[in-house]
Formats: sequence, structure tokens, C-alpha cells
Amino acid sequence: MKKKFWLLVAMVLSVLFLVACGGDPDKKSDSGAAGGKRDTLVIGMGADAKSLDPHASNDNPSSNVRVQIYDRLMDLDDDGVPQPMLAESWERPDDTTIIFHLRKGVKFHNGDEMKASDVKFSLERALKSPEVSHILTGIKSVDVVDDYTVKVTTEKPMAAILNNLSHTTIAILSEKATTEAGDKFGQNPIGTGPYKFVSWQSGDRITLEAFPDYWRGEAPIKNIVFRNIVEETNRTIGLETGELDVIYEIFGMDKTKLKEDDRFNFIEGPQVSMTYLGFNMKKAPYDNPKVREAISYAIDQKPIIDTVFLGGGQAANSIIGPNIWGYYDVEKYTQDIAKAKALLAEAGYPNGFKAKIWVNDNPVRRDTAVILQDQLKQIGIDLTIETVEWGAFLDGTARGDHEMYLLGWGTVTRDPDYGMYELISSSTMGAAGNRSFYSNPEVDRLLEAGKTELDPEKRKEIYKQIQEIVRKDLPMYMIVYPLNNVVTKKDIKNFKLDPANAHRLYGVSIGE
Repeated sequence: MKKKFWLLVAMVLSVLFLVACGGDPDKKSDSGAAGGKRDTLVIGMGADAKSLDPHASNDNPSSNVRVQIYDRLMDLDDDGVPQPMLAESWERPDDTTIIFHLRKGVKFHNGDEMKASDVKFSLERALKSPEVSHILTGIKSVDVVDDYTVKVTTEKPMAAILNNLSHTTIAILSEKATTEAGDKFGQNPIGTGPYKFVSWQSGDRITLEAFPDYWRGEAPIKNIVFRNIVEETNRTIGLETGELDVIYEIFGMDKTKLKEDDRFNFIEGPQVSMTYLGFNMKKAPYDNPKVREAISYAIDQKPIIDTVFLGGGQAANSIIGPNIWGYYDVEKYTQDIAKAKALLAEAGYPNGFKAKIWVNDNPVRRDTAVILQDQLKQIGIDLTIETVEWGAFLDGTARGDHEMYLLGWGTVTRDPDYGMYELISSSTMGAAGNRSFYSNPEVDRLLEAGKTELDPEKRKEIYKQIQEIVRKDLPMYMIVYPLNNVVTKKDIKNFKLDPANAHRLYGVSIGE
């Protein structure tokens, strides 16, 4: 009996030992292989992707993942100049025709070769999408010349067409794979990019693996895991404990700590985006220009930049920033409480009013809203902050359920057409970008003129006029042009900051 008892004890202890040591020898941790060199890069982001279908959403968290899965006809260099990607070369026989010559031998993740028919399918599909069609507005037809040649014809000259074709949403898809997947394509994406899709645990993580047949050569890192970690502090802790290798967008109090910690690489630089306070102009009292002007005179940008962004940004004044071609330095609104109160009284609100502001579940936006809440209180506006989950935020602001809201916009094509058109055109109200529901026929006319004018100096004058009108009409108050940052472990090599916040991970490696 004693012998059986000690045999049982030995068995239990051996099981406990296996469990304590990790038990399953085939199971890998997030940060690498079981033993040997790490082959997995784990990234902490502040929000989950909305969709991995590039034509279904135009948000930054989705783009950060999708840019690994898909390629486009064009890419932009560091100066924002279009360069060959899937299109090896192109020619323009006239102002409304571009002929693209495609790379041969480019494989989709399902093994099929990319052909001109896939390009035609992709561009025509994008043109039908409510979320991204505006990027290609003006394209009249896409024709297959042969398997590796595509002709794009536009209704009028399109000054920014090559920049627009570099946009992360204008990805080239497999006609066969996309059609077969139907509505499920956003959860089972197939592209030609350096990484192919493995799995998506909604709200938690997206896993990708290197595509061995990538046309530029296989990526150095085998696996990429994007973790959805909303709270900035939790992303910081994940980096410090080794659970994460890279974290995106640290703007709060952890920024200084990480900047000074020599265990990490703190990478910071200018970006092509701005953060703004938007007004839903379909709702009173925001349909009154004096109310919008009063709110603008109540705001002081400096405390927001100093305390929320810890100095990592520049006070904004225009709808595009100074590192975008065509920027014009319009007059800033500076805080003037007496003037703000007088304007509110003229608008019929001498005692102010109750208001709501939507922010997504992002600590930076929440902290910004708290400062705005305090500043607007000085002119009698009692502001309630409502925090809305990212997907619901995008859907709700697209429908117009909101009053005021905080959001950002990146001019990812580096051309003012994209930086302005989506935010202020009457044709892009809602999901396409104009969540202020702003409409001005003169602005619409100028936006169309800017699209078709091929003379750079004349284009610049057009966009100067638009910036002056928007400064006066105030569909939104521009708060800050924030600096962008990424923090990595010391052994992460070749990470390059993307000014449009869609960081390419091809070429990044893990050192010894």
C-alpha cells in the first residue's frame, strides 16, 4: 500500500514539474521560438484593426496591419515622391491616360501570379467602395492591355493620381481569392505583401507569417503578432517585461521614462497627420458659425501640447501640416475668453449650453478632451466626455450620431488633394472622411480644380484659397501636428518610422 502511495506521489510531482516547465514542447511564446533564436515580433497597438479588407475601412490601426499583407502599384519615397512597386514602370501618352507595366512573377499568398486582370479588378472594386472610392474619383476606365500591362483613363487630368495609387487602401488583390471569400475576405485576406495572414482573435491579436515567395525576397522575421492593448501604460509594461518587442504611439507620461531608458530604442519624428476637434454641422448649435468661432477662441493649444503630448507636437493652424506640399500658414486662433463669450452671446447662448464630445478609447484623446472640458467651462459650455469603442466611434461619426468629436487625419499620399478632399468635400460626408458634414460649394469647386490642375504653382494657389476659407468656416478646429513615435527593444534592428503611421516591417530583424 505504501509503495502504491509513493508511486502516485511521484506521478503527481512529475506532472506538476512538466506543467511548471511549460509542459508542451511544441508551444511557442509570443516573443519567439521555444529555445534558439527569436523568430516572432510582437507589437503593441492602441486599437484593433477594423477590417483587413483594404476597401472596407480607412483607419490607421487597420493600415498598420494591412501594409504588411498587401502591396500597391506605387510607393512613396522619403520625400513623398511616387516610386515603382507592383508597377515596374509607367508612361503618360497624354494628360488623361497612364499605362502601367507590371512586375512579372509576383505571387499572391495563394500561389497565383498577379496579372493585369487582378489590377483591373482591384481598382474597379475600390471605385465601388463608399469608404475609399473618393481616393480614385476621376478614373473613367481601367483596361487590360495584356497580362502585364494596364491602361488607366481619367475623365480629366488627375494631378495626384500616382500619389493616390500609393495609398494603403488602394491595394492590389487577387480577383479569384477575393471573389471566392466574398463577405469574409476582411477576415481572410490574401495579398502579395511580405507577410500572409494566419489568424485574428478579435479584440486581442492578429498573427501573420512571412511569405516565402515574396517578390522582394522573404522577410527576415518569420512571425508578426499585433496585440490590441488600448492603455498606453499597459503597452509600456509589456515592453518592460519583454512580452512586447515594439510599441506604437506613446504620448503620455510614459514617454519621458521610455525616452531615458537605455534598454530601448526611442524613435521619434514628424508625421503627416494632425489632430482636430470636429463639429457636427448638421446639429444645433454647431450649425451656427459664431458658436464654432467662440469655441475656437476659448481653446489654448499650449497646455494640450505640453501636458498631453509632452511637447511632442506643433500647434496646428491649417487642415494640412507644414511638411505637406501646398501648406499655407493661415492665421492661428489664439485664446480670447472675452471674445469667445461675446460671440456665444451673439449666437443666442449668453449663458453657454450643455455639450457632448466623443473620443475613442485612446488615453491621449481622453486627456485632450479633459483639457478642452476645462477650457470651454470658462465660456459657459458644460462639456460631457463620452468614450466610444473605436469601431463604434467610426460607425457613429459616419452616421452623424455625435456632436463634437476628436479625431486625427493623416495626409498619407503627401498631396493636399487627399489631405483636404476627404475631410471637407460635400461628396465625402460620413464614412469617407467628412464627419463634420461640412458643405461649401466654393470649396467643392476649388477642390475639383485642385484635382485637375497640372501646373504646380496654380495648384498651390488653389489650395491656399481653400485653407483660408476653411480657417474662416471652421468645420473643425485644428489642435496639433503631433510628432510620431515608436519604442522598440534594443535588439530590434532596421525599424524605420513611417511618417504616415503605417510602419512597414519588411526588412526589420531581431539581433543577437
